[in-house]
Amino acid sequence: MDKIILKNLVFYAYHGVLSEENKLGQKFILDVTLLCDIKKAGFLDDVNYTINYAEVYSIIKDIVETNKFNLIETIAETCAQEILSSFIRVDEVIIKVKKPQAPIEGIYDYFAIEIRRKKNA
Repeated sequence: MDKIILKNLVFYAYHGVLSEENKLGQKFILDVTLLCDIKKAGFLDDVNYTINYAEVYSIIKDIVETNKFNLIETIAETCAQEILSSFIRVDEVIIKVKKPQAPIEGIYDYFAIEIRRKKNA
């Protein structure tokens, strides 16, 4: 299966369980991998046989920046379901949501979750 990869998409948003997170906001970083067959696009050099990653980015940006979720799990699930329903050529999607500024005392790069969802599963 071929992959289209969108890596380190950074958004400022207001997700979190704590009221401070909802009020002050923070950075969220997403990695998105689309599993699909893009062989024909490569042979024909035709965008009609691939996934327009600018459209995928726009969907993700809208979900992350216009909603308020308690959990990063919900961000990932919402993005996955929207991508799978919007793009007929996407068979499967892997989404990682990273939270580098979680309100946890300590030294770390980020906390994250990663999900993998298949069409009709």
